Amino acid sequence: MINIMYVPALILFAVFILYPFVKGIQISFTNWDGYSQNFKWIGISNYKRLFTDPDMGTVTRNTFIYGIGSTLFQNIIGLIYALFLNMSFRLKGLTRTIIYLPVIISPLIMGYIWYFFFQYNGGAINDVIQLFGSEPINLLGNPNINVWIITFVNTYQYVGVAMVIYLAGLQTISKEYYDAAKIDGAGAWSRFAHITWPLLAPSFTINIVLNLIGGLKLFDVVTAMTNSGPGYSSASLSTLMYQLYFGRQDAGYAAAIGNLMFVIISIISIAALIMLRRREVTS
Repeated sequence: MINIMYVPALILFAVFILYPFVKGIQISFTNWDGYSQNFKWIGISNYKRLFTDPDMGTVTRNTFIYGIGSTLFQNIIGLIYALFLNMSFRLKGLTRTIIYLPVIISPLIMGYIWYFFFQYNGGAINDVIQLFGSEPINLLGNPNINVWIITFVNTYQYVGVAMVIYLAGLQTISKEYYDAAKIDGAGAWSRFAHITWPLLAPSFTINIVLNLIGGLKLFDVVTAMTNSGPGYSSASLSTLMYQLYFGRQDAGYAAAIGNLMFVIISIISIAALIMLRRREVTS
């Protein structure tokens, strides 16, 4: 029998998660424009369209760059920060606060802040370039660069989360392990490889899964910095879905893309979770 205390949570889950999810699946099999009361069932046409859409390859590639690229950079930099902050030195608390501070800023606002650095006309970077007599560079308009700029901004904002999780993991590792390793003559790298790295596995698992989910559904920063442009050169699946629904009134196809994104994120995150759980050890 279900505890009555669970009922409010179950109702909220059903109304705000389960119902929209089921409704989204239903809409993906229609030609609904998002506004009209009249629409018809078109079967799997929207899903067939995914394989013929000329923009889908670029958008899917960008989505994987945002997800995997952000995950890679956030974990490498976050671990370095955590190892540094795990040492004793003055102003450690202030340093930790400065690194974590971007996390509390809205991603949309963060995107606009960095937009004013990278924009072509009047951007801070181009102002410096022109100061030295060179021509300005259209960084956000270059399809080969703008995706990586957005990945950098997303990494900058959320690296503090990875840092905090790794720092919490480091502080649970007993110093006795390191003392024993030093007695046995183990160097710094050997201690990291054989003590720190294995015992940080749970923290690594949490960070990887969280970063993958966050990066693969990236929306705010892309919208603020490039609005998916030029064309769809910097679009993610999230921003493409948004533009199809509100820009083209193509809600049925947008729902199909949303379901594709759900499947991709679920498969990648669950696979990562299963593989990473296998290497975890307990201290």
